Amino acid sequence: MSKMNLTKWGVIAVALLTYLMPSDVKAQDKVEVSLGADLVSGYVWRGQDLGGVSLQPSISISKGGLSLTGWGSVGLEKTDTREFDLTLGYSTGGLSLAFTDYWFNYSDSEIDSKYFDYGAHSTVHVFEATIGYDFGPLALSWNTNIGGADGVKANGDRAYSSYFEASAPFKLGGVDCSAEIGATPWENTFYGASGFAVTNIAFTGTKEIKVTDSFTLPVFAKAIWNPCSDRAYLTFGVTF
Repeated sequence: MSKMNLTKWGVIAVALLTYLMPSDVKAQDKVEVSLGADLVSGYVWRGQDLGGVSLQPSISISKGGLSLTGWGSVGLEKTDTREFDLTLGYSTGGLSLAFTDYWFNYSDSEIDSKYFDYGAHSTVHVFEATIGYDFGPLALSWNTNIGGADGVKANGDRAYSSYFEASAPFKLGGVDCSAEIGATPWENTFYGASGFAVTNIAFTGTKEIKVTDSFTLPVFAKAIWNPCSDRAYLTFGVTF
């Protein structure tokens, strides 16, 4: 990415922060800040194994339907890849739009993981655009890599790697659950697919465990199958 483009993103970020900063705003327009963290037994994303036991903190600032979220993942193993993502999102009704900048700090010394390197052929950032709609009983989303270190096709061309997913929430035995299925529509090395492929079939259960009369601990378990890579995972997590 050129210095001009980097400056442009800086201007956009400043404009966003100016919009989010309060200035005698009305109660319904107030800025909200939330933060938290998950501790997970394994980091599996869209059916891909990205690490072992990991701490995944997040912080978000929002105003109305606009939000800016920082999310990270740090594995306990020294060899685990560290990740820091920034997502600019907007939602209204059931519609949601987002732009995410994924950054990976690889432990492999042969990969240069400089954060401010936005070179077209050297950056480790991945830029993704997302559109989704939540109908209530069913939520749909489409995600496409539009720049950065995207995967490629067999002929070496940029793949514009994409992933689409359908998910449905429900209750089962007093536990909040969800089922999801996701796929990549065409060949790409980003998801390791030679064509259309289902990469994620998952079932998640979430429950709050009562520790004391005034304190509960949210926990979750997730069973994941990736038919494309012929892998399956069972993970457990705690939310703080």
